[in-house]
Amino acid sequence: MRTWFRQWRQHREIRIAEPTFSEEQCRELAELLTLLERTPSEPALSVPASEAAEDTRALAEAATSLWRAQRKLTQAGRSAENRQTGRYLRACGEALAAAGLVVQEHDGTTFNAGRALDVLVYQDDPAVTEETIVETVRPSVYYHDRQIQRGEVIVARPTADESTKVGDGYA
Repeated sequence: MRTWFRQWRQHREIRIAEPTFSEEQCRELAELLTLLERTPSEPALSVPASEAAEDTRALAEAATSLWRAQRKLTQAGRSAENRQTGRYLRACGEALAAAGLVVQEHDGTTFNAGRALDVLVYQDDPAVTEETIVETVRPSVYYHDRQIQRGEVIVARPTADESTKVGDGYA
């Protein structure tokens, strides 16, 4: 009704005729509307969940291999060949980061039980004052801010002081 009134109040020369559509055009418009009304979580071109999981697993493996190669190269020393290889690996890492893949190493950071990490070993170490990650065995990998691989770490924890032990007769 509103559209009719807007047209009616205009001069006859300016009025726009009501469009007429064939049945085929109506079907096409209905299909386009259903595509536009899809929610963002429902992709227009859907990929089976198993294929998506395989893709992210492959990305995580590639990122982990790149991370390990960079660590080995850093440990190997400084030769001209190592520097050139390091530049190639760094460029590859930057390209993956630009595509949304982030590799996170955890060495030297404090550990708490709420972190999304798998602890392989707890080591007693009198040199640390709080639980600290001493080695990353496998890094955490994120793809577009979604974790696709949990990190695996080794954690050093402070040794218990002899005077604070419970049940030893000194308390």
